[in-house]
Amino acid sequence: MSDARNTSQDPETSAESGDDALAKMTRERDELLDQLQRTRAEFLNYQKRSKAQADEERKYAISRVASDLVAALDDFERAADAARAANVPSIVNGLDIVHKQMLAMLAKHGVEPIHALGSAFDPNQHEALMQQPDADKPEGTVVAELGKGYKIHERVLRPAKVAVSIRPA
Repeated sequence: MSDARNTSQDPETSAESGDDALAKMTRERDELLDQLQRTRAEFLNYQKRSKAQADEERKYAISRVASDLVAALDDFERAADAARAANVPSIVNGLDIVHKQMLAMLAKHGVEPIHALGSAFDPNQHEALMQQPDADKPEGTVVAELGKGYKIHERVLRPAKVAVSIRPA
């Protein structure tokens, strides 16, 4: 009958193989723990990125509608200018009130006009349509606003169309 224990192995060899097995299992445990920690950190970073992206999308979700509204606002301003030219003060007063309400509604959602006149030309906010000689202004100054620009929060929704000063010949 054979003994359940292997008596042919040396007790020292058996202890060494047990130490090797323990060391291997310790390494595997450490590797798995490291992998778990990395995966957890990656997941937390993913959650932060996803939340930031969702917040960004919510912040600018109105962009398309706002773009359409500012185009309609341009037409509204032209109508008010025509009423002023026709000298119809009662209509002009009503249009001015509605115009202020529309601007306030847009501002409530982060849409504001870009104030270009007199500022230095900024290609990120202005679209130069022409150059205009002007001895009184430094070169590169916006001297005329040909079309209003708007921004939503810090992004440009539509650049202001401007005339930029140059030195007279």
